[in-house]
Amino acid sequence: MDSSTLTNIAWAVAFFVDLAIKVTALIIIPRDRKPTAAMAWLLAIFLIPYVGILLFLLIGNFRLPKARRDEQARIDAIIRSTVSTQSLELTDASWPRWFQRVVQQNEKLTGIPATIGNEAVLLDDYQGSIDAMAESIDTATTFVHVEFFIVAWDDTTRGFFSAMERAVARGVTVRLLADHLPSAKIPGSKETFAELDRIGVKWSWMLPVQIFKGKYQRPDLRNHRKLVVVDGRVAFMGSQNLIARTYDSPKNIERGLQWQELMTRLSGPVVAGVNAVFLSDWLIETGELLTDHVPAADVVASTSPDALLCQVVPSGPAYTTENNLRMFLSLIYGATEKVIITSPYFVPDEAMVYAITTACQRGLDVQLFVSEEADQWLVGHAQRSYYGDLLEAGVRIFMYPAPFILHAKHLSIDDDIAFIGSSNMDVRSFSLNAESSLLVRGRSFVAGMREVEQKYRDIGRELTLDEWRREPAKATFFDGIARLTSALN
Repeated sequence: MDSSTLTNIAWAVAFFVDLAIKVTALIIIPRDRKPTAAMAWLLAIFLIPYVGILLFLLIGNFRLPKARRDEQARIDAIIRSTVSTQSLELTDASWPRWFQRVVQQNEKLTGIPATIGNEAVLLDDYQGSIDAMAESIDTATTFVHVEFFIVAWDDTTRGFFSAMERAVARGVTVRLLADHLPSAKIPGSKETFAELDRIGVKWSWMLPVQIFKGKYQRPDLRNHRKLVVVDGRVAFMGSQNLIARTYDSPKNIERGLQWQELMTRLSGPVVAGVNAVFLSDWLIETGELLTDHVPAADVVASTSPDALLCQVVPSGPAYTTENNLRMFLSLIYGATEKVIITSPYFVPDEAMVYAITTACQRGLDVQLFVSEEADQWLVGHAQRSYYGDLLEAGVRIFMYPAPFILHAKHLSIDDDIAFIGSSNMDVRSFSLNAESSLLVRGRSFVAGMREVEQKYRDIGRELTLDEWRREPAKATFFDGIARLTSALN
């Protein structure tokens, strides 16, 4: 067989292999995937087939393994029995009917009902919020549950660790969950977890990527939750990780970057919902079913006129749908006056963009708070790619100034409804990360959030449409490329 024949055979084989790959991709990739994500994956495989296939095999599965999803479904039933109140009667005439439906939707998806008689305080001081959590741990008599995406033992968190040590010395059971990959890569991580062992904290990794121990899933499916529960009486939720404001990163320190957060301290029946999220994560990671919760009869509900309705809404790739995204869309479509969004990584899907721009077209005051400087190049450009459309629709965009990264995640609707938690307004938080969100109804809480939002305006600046239209073509080119890659989920 001569060389030209071999060449022709090689080309024919390559052609049919390439055709088989594309046909297979067309069959497999669109299945159970959003059209935008499917198109992004198909584009990657068609243009850079071998790299695209490798990426798809590594990160193409946007759900956790079936065993973990089945366990989450089983745990949902346990959550229903753990949360210490029955579902509220959704007939209160003071509730907007659309809001009642949102609460029903959340409970149907998560098993966690809304509760009344709660109190909440917003904490926007970085060190102050960690100190407040430590002070609450110092009051613990039974248990302390700690869960963070990133955990580090450093000068900022040393007081928190000391409070845990004192609690253990008093006979209090302290448990801690930390997401494996982000916590393990922090400088000094070995010392952090050695310190937990030394002081007697029971701890476990969340979503560990340990191939040789049989623990593996798509490596960028992470548990992004941040919460603390003390004795079932007090809880903390929000955006802040248990680490220094620079994230102990030499690059961040060199750039002078510092994170700005927002947490909330909770008391009342809602604490049972926060604890239920921890108990379910502990069960799924360790196999240990805990019974550390406060019976309904022992829960003290506030009778103050400013008492809040609260509902905890967990979400993530262990669920069959995007619980947080559905809640956000419902809230925005239900708004009648204002929609004010704060998100450090604002990379919405089509449904979210339509909801926001439709709110503008309905005559609502719609505002977005983001950081002027991004800590992640690709995400920063993907976020910028939406600014033009949003500004043209009438959204007011406020930029939080460098060297601060506005990492807070919250949403306020009209004057009495809000969300705060760990969830960004991006595809990653909707589909790939386990998140914890708190839905709140109460004018006093939203008034506090309005004060925080005003601080953002005072320290930052507003981006105008005229200014945006003067952006150089080079910058907007990278924005478009980043926007395409953001759909790969």
